[in-house]
Amino acid sequence: MEQVPHGIALDTILRFVDVGTDALSAAREEIDALNVYPVPDGDTGTNMFLTFSAARDAIREAAGRGASVPECLAVFRRGALLGARGNSGVILSQMLGAVASRIERSRPEESYALVMADALAVATDASYAAVGQPVEGTILSVARAASDAAQKLVADDADGSLRASHVFSAAAAAAREALARTPEQLRVLADAGVVDAGGRGLSVVLDAAERVLTGRVPVVEGRKGVPRIPVVLPAGDLTAEGPSYEVMYLLDAEEQAVVALRAALAGLGDSLVVVGSEGLWNVHVHVDDVGAAIEAGLAAGRPHRIRVTHFAEQVAEQSARHEATGPGALSGRRIVAVAAGAGLTRLFEDAGAVVVPAGPGRRPSTGQVLAAIEESGAAEVVVLPNDPDSVRVAEIAARTAEESGRVRVAVIPTQAQVQGLAALAVHEPGRAFEQDVLEMTATARHARHGAVTVAAKRAITMAGPCEPGDVLGVVDGDFAVVGQELFEVAVEVLERLVGAGGELVTVVAGADPRAGELAARCAERVESAHPHLDVVVYDGGQERYPLLVSVE
Repeated sequence: MEQVPHGIALDTILRFVDVGTDALSAAREEIDALNVYPVPDGDTGTNMFLTFSAARDAIREAAGRGASVPECLAVFRRGALLGARGNSGVILSQMLGAVASRIERSRPEESYALVMADALAVATDASYAAVGQPVEGTILSVARAASDAAQKLVADDADGSLRASHVFSAAAAAAREALARTPEQLRVLADAGVVDAGGRGLSVVLDAAERVLTGRVPVVEGRKGVPRIPVVLPAGDLTAEGPSYEVMYLLDAEEQAVVALRAALAGLGDSLVVVGSEGLWNVHVHVDDVGAAIEAGLAAGRPHRIRVTHFAEQVAEQSARHEATGPGALSGRRIVAVAAGAGLTRLFEDAGAVVVPAGPGRRPSTGQVLAAIEESGAAEVVVLPNDPDSVRVAEIAARTAEESGRVRVAVIPTQAQVQGLAALAVHEPGRAFEQDVLEMTATARHARHGAVTVAAKRAITMAGPCEPGDVLGVVDGDFAVVGQELFEVAVEVLERLVGAGGELVTVVAGADPRAGELAARCAERVESAHPHLDVVVYDGGQERYPLLVSVE
């Protein structure tokens, strides 16, 4: 396993990003309910989860294509920056980027413990510097307590025996203690009877790091101030004492221009956070004059991906989702799935999904996906594109549907038909919409997928050259095997997927006349070689791919 100079292995970093993403997912609703500062819009947990998961997806993708550790860390920084959402999410992205940068700059003679303690300190300093007007009793205070505890531990390490696990255990414990003190530092928290939401999110991330390095799950005793969930906040309270709008955008600009931008935005509103480097910045501010905030960005460089949120409308929409809106109102939750074969269509429809037909050379259009969303008659819709080329189409259709204000749409970026089946299997309409989407997303993400097809032309693949008629094995979207026999290649694909562990193998036979027998032989092979695995076989009827497989 490749390492940076002082010995931090890539698999440790990847394990951390996975555990951290799952931990923020599990704590998301709790953190959302704690969110009363700086604006009680109830989305801090969601924003921190989306920020962290964007960074996680970026480094996972880079690692999957064989990038080096420094390259992976650089991609991780950029992924966090591009995916940052909301006030706490932007601060979290700055901290994650600072930690990654410090690891990249590490020298062989530096101990792992020293680098990690210094990384926490660098991250804290960077987060304070990014915020226009730092306020204690927030994520900043929790970060400072964690980094101070880590620094003290390193300073007291006389014999050099300190390990990184000790550093993160101390940092995580200090963060939990600082979190409990936040109501003493910020009056709005004390009045609401809660701890700081952003601080709680950071504590979750540090707990995840401790878990990865020690194997222990930190015990959180009686989180002081956890509110009744959900916190009920009248829409009128949002704008009584602060700006009405949240403005966020990415900005291409030189560093010297950003100095002037910070000054201009500071005079327009509050909750100002500007993070980034190397010509790309993420800007977040709360203002009343949206136009002026965007114009300040234009003066500094090129703003793009501009997002404007009206706080009062956001809360009103959240309240409206829980109230009936009269006769003819949309209700319930449906799944819209893109299916690439007659058998797959039946599988999705039997599970209650609205199906958009597709296949090789027949990618669904935005209009088709939008029509399926609208015809579902549901107030909440989850879209499973089940193909990498259909994800963008689904996202555009989802945004268009949501502009009506009558429906919520989430797109789970499933890359394969079998990932869609896995996600649909854990769909639970009785859950909260966000939680259902998160559970389905996690299941799809953890479903390793493969396929078997036949080459139609001469080409160079990642597994080597192929000729027309050669059998190709696909593993997680890449051509990984070139062979002559369908069964032999199928077995190789299955063994590669099963080698990483799992409990359930799904085999989907295609339209090829040989596919049914091939699927049956593969199922028998798995049951014989791996008796601890469960195997299910479906008739998918998909073209060009005699076999689709997944391992969960």
